[in-house]
Amino acid sequence: MTSPSSYRLPKEESVRLRRSLIGKNVQLFYKHEPLKIVRAHGQYMYDEQGTEYLDCLNNVAHVGHCHPHVVAAGSHQMSLLCTNNRFLHDNILLVSQKLRETLPKELCVFYFVNSGSEANDLAMRLARAHTGAIDTICLDHAYHGHVISQIDVSPYKFNNTGGAGKPEDTHVAPVPDAYRGIFRDMDHVGEDLAALYASEVDKLIAGIHKKGRDVCAYIAESMQSCGGQVIPPKGYFQNVYNSVRKAGGVCIADEVQVGFGRVGKHMWSFQCDGVVPDIVTMGKPMGNGHPVACVATTQAIADSFSDQGMEYFNTCGGNPVSGAIALAVLEAIDNDHLLQNATQIGDYVMEKCRELQNKHYIIGDIRGRGMFLGIDLVKDRITREPDTLGTKYVVNRLREERVLLRSDGPFNNILKFKPPMCFNMKDADRMIATLDKIFTEIEDISTVHKYNADIEEREKYHFHPTSQISVKPTSKSKL
Repeated sequence: MTSPSSYRLPKEESVRLRRSLIGKNVQLFYKHEPLKIVRAHGQYMYDEQGTEYLDCLNNVAHVGHCHPHVVAAGSHQMSLLCTNNRFLHDNILLVSQKLRETLPKELCVFYFVNSGSEANDLAMRLARAHTGAIDTICLDHAYHGHVISQIDVSPYKFNNTGGAGKPEDTHVAPVPDAYRGIFRDMDHVGEDLAALYASEVDKLIAGIHKKGRDVCAYIAESMQSCGGQVIPPKGYFQNVYNSVRKAGGVCIADEVQVGFGRVGKHMWSFQCDGVVPDIVTMGKPMGNGHPVACVATTQAIADSFSDQGMEYFNTCGGNPVSGAIALAVLEAIDNDHLLQNATQIGDYVMEKCRELQNKHYIIGDIRGRGMFLGIDLVKDRITREPDTLGTKYVVNRLREERVLLRSDGPFNNILKFKPPMCFNMKDADRMIATLDKIFTEIEDISTVHKYNADIEEREKYHFHPTSQISVKPTSKSKL
């Protein structure tokens, strides 16, 4: 039998079929010159011509692309059994035991699903069952998933193109961002920024009560990713969790992108603020690319959910193969000392980025923990005006230099560093040297405008619906 890996379409045909068969709003990275990645290992990815790229963005391949231990575990279990989780099987139990060892003792009941979106959707069901309320507080610019319930608590989606705006039972709190938020470090020197931002949540709670309604939940990533790699001020979550619980609500920590040791010093990002959530959601890193996710909660909340009387099942969630893979990922995190690596490499990258900041005016702020870092690019350090066009230039030039790093945030001016956790010192030096080179280029603003105009023209050529040409020859920039 011929395996799918034994044949491959020409890239031009892949582009043509993508345009004709896949929904137009399913986006590609680098759509002016799409990358066709055909294999990967560790922190390196390879295109159809064998060109190597350093992966600085793929937090899904948490322990490294195609990790041998994870591949072997999944392959072996697939050769034995993959079936509905309503048959008794040990893998789901072993993963639960392993997770329970990493979490606060209160979080002792587990539900398995297939994705972070499903996990957050189930978390909302649990919260509603426990509180009997529906009003939910989220953070501005947050993204929690692609299902309807999560679009409704994701301003990153409902306030942007195609969004229907904020639902009546969703309440949006300001992002606790000391650099670019409503309370800035330079304007509130010596003040308790955590308390200031938490007071905004208190105002939302008061508004909900004024309408004669109750609080269901507060949901937030422990470090906000799509909103710009934001690290909340120390004590923020402690204040907010206290207020939400006093109001009868539950606190949901979304660890889909930031969990499983990415912060380095802790397994879970919420531990950085010394809090214990009522519900924790997990996703992407858990399966290293395989679709498996989980919700952890307290016995009391789980009992409220079961007391409703409706059976809960998820056909593929926690199936034997998913269980084997998730267990292997947890073992790899321990065996490869990835928390220690995240701390060491993360500290090193932060130090080197600060050196770049002293050299290049475009770098306004550097923030992060472990292998979760953000570089805020600005036109002016005093006003902190975001440099969106400059960021676009940096991202695309990095790709030409075979380094994959993307941008995000409300102004799309934050370079986000979330690589596989096996990223090493040599990789860090390569990334920093490449950034240094490109930041030097960007000092010539005319180069940026010309380059970005060329990128936009090539994007039209590739995926404009009236275009008859599949792939336009790449015009390399003259720098």
